[in-house]
Amino acid sequence: MIKTILKIEGMMCAHCEAHMNEAIKEKFDVVKVVSSSKDNETVIESKEELDADKIKEVVAEAGYTFVDMAAEQLEDKMSFFQKIKNKLS
Repeated sequence: MIKTILKIEGMMCAHCEAHMNEAIKEKFDVVKVVSSSKDNETVIESKEELDADKIKEVVAEAGYTFVDMAAEQLEDKMSFFQKIKNKLS
């Protein structure tokens, strides 16, 4: 899983957050997306790395200003018991 953090200017309220979340969900195959107008960011979890140029385009189309983007690999969230079961299989 990849965690992508977008810094975005222009979101002012919960409606803006929902609007940004929907714009991302429409254009990308994501597992989870959460926006915060207070923090000026959108955090996306996806199976694949997201294209930076397409992200910039989606943010602009939604009416906001793209500032920055950072991505990191998330650790496997498999539970302890799932890991044990896999080792025994």
